Amino acid sequence: MELILKETIDSLGREGDVVRVKPGFARNYLLPQGKAVQATSENLAALEHNKAEIQARLDEQHKKAEGLFKKLSGITLEFEELAAEDDKLFGSVTANDIFEKLAEKKIEVEKRQIFLSEPIKVLGEKKISIKVGFDLEAEITVNVLALETES
Repeated sequence: MELILKETIDSLGREGDVVRVKPGFARNYLLPQGKAVQATSENLAALEHNKAEIQARLDEQHKKAEGLFKKLSGITLEFEELAAEDDKLFGSVTANDIFEKLAEKKIEVEKRQIFLSEPIKVLGEKKISIKVGFDLEAEITVNVLALETES
C-alpha cells in the first residue's frame, strides 16, 4: 500500500515522502494516528502544492538537529558511583541518569533519543549514541568513576 507521510517516521522516511508499507501497518497504525494518508491522485496533487512548505519545515528541523549535534559532539559526562573492588557498580547508570545530566548542562534531548542497550554497571568510559535528527546521531562519552568514601 502506498502512503504519503504527514510526519517524519524514523523507520520509514521524512514528511512528504511516498512510501510503500504493508496494509496492516497502514490500517492499524499510520492511518488511524494521522501519520500518513493514502497516495491518491488528490493527495499527491496536494503534496506537490505544499512541497515548498514541507521542505522549509524539514530544513528547520535539520538546522535544529545540527545545532544539537554540535552541542553534543565530544561531550563527556562524568558519574561518580559506589563500586566494589572488582570495578562493578552497586547500582547502575541508566539512560535516565544521562538525560538528567544533559538537562543540568542545558542540553535538551528526549529520553528515547538516548541509545543505551543496557544500564552501565562497571567503571570506565563508554561511548553512547544520541539520535538528534532523522539521519544524524551524536556520540558522547560517559565516564563512570568510583565514588570516594571516607573510611
